[in-house]
Amino acid sequence: MDSKPAKPSAKAQPRRRPAALRNRLEVPLIGIFGLLLLQALVWASDFLIPVTAACLGYFVLNRPRRILSRLGIAPIVSAALFTAFLTALIILLLRQLSAPAAQFIEDLPSLMDEIKQKLSAAGGTLEAINDATVAAEEIIEDQNAETVEVEVVSNTGIATTLFSMAPGFLSRILFALILLFFLIASGDIFLTKTVQSFERFADKRRAVEVVHSIEDRLGYYLGGIAFINAGLGLAVAIATHLWGLPNAIIFGFMAFGLNFVPFLGGLMGAAIAAAVAFVTLDGTLAAAGVFATYIALTFIEGQFITPLIISRRMRLNTPVVFLFVAFFAWIWSIIGMIVALPILIVLKIACDETKSPQTLAGFLGDLDDTSGSDVRD
Repeated sequence: MDSKPAKPSAKAQPRRRPAALRNRLEVPLIGIFGLLLLQALVWASDFLIPVTAACLGYFVLNRPRRILSRLGIAPIVSAALFTAFLTALIILLLRQLSAPAAQFIEDLPSLMDEIKQKLSAAGGTLEAINDATVAAEEIIEDQNAETVEVEVVSNTGIATTLFSMAPGFLSRILFALILLFFLIASGDIFLTKTVQSFERFADKRRAVEVVHSIEDRLGYYLGGIAFINAGLGLAVAIATHLWGLPNAIIFGFMAFGLNFVPFLGGLMGAAIAAAVAFVTLDGTLAAAGVFATYIALTFIEGQFITPLIISRRMRLNTPVVFLFVAFFAWIWSIIGMIVALPILIVLKIACDETKSPQTLAGFLGDLDDTSGSDVRD
């Protein structure tokens, strides 16, 4: 007697439709999440910038805090010492730079006017452009002779705008210092919570290795770069003083801060120094000399001193670094340009120390970094 084959039950049939639907929704959901994340980064920049700075400071200072803990010093004492030192350093810098910086900001509008006048004067670089502009204005005035001209006078200058931003800037610094204090005073609580979130012992050990690697390499990088930039700032201050520029200390601190910005920092500093030299030293040749001196010092630092001290342990994909800096400059202005590279380093370390995103880790590295092994030497 023939028996009909039993039809597969509904439970035995593979559920392909939900999986296909999930795959279709995955890309749009990732895109929506990316857009929302970008909007959050822009909208909450006043909050996220000091938080990011405090977290980077925590990674740098946590290893010294752990060393002091072995000596019997409590984390809260170490946090107080570190934040007190940073606060004193910031106050000292503000006191030393407040007078020359205020004078430079006050003279900035007149400096820009002098540069414009010299470039537009007879024999100047912009003489032809200025003549064409005047001729075009005369033609427009002849065609619109009855037009009533209204001159708008604004009392808000560059100095007023910059000084109005000072309270907000100082409040961000204060918030970052307070958050840094609590992060360091908490000890290894974040590491402990991270380890407790994993079930397998191998994952716990790997999490500890990742955190320690970030602390070691980020502290090594930021400490070395800060030391190198301090030397560059001193060299730029001496060079600009020998050229005869006023307030050479301003250019030294400017070189120190801008050199944290890859690619564009040295160029911006050289352009500002050359613009001041163009007015104060009254000569295009002197301005070109100041520009060349600044670029030469940054070239020596970038091609010889930094590779010697930092070695090859922080080599990254140059186009990726440029895009990362440009992206954070777009959302967080100049502060974003400074913190972009440390954030990229943290991402690179996390990818190097984790098995799953090894493709991304290799992409972030340079041509000599194919597996991330050189970073852990």
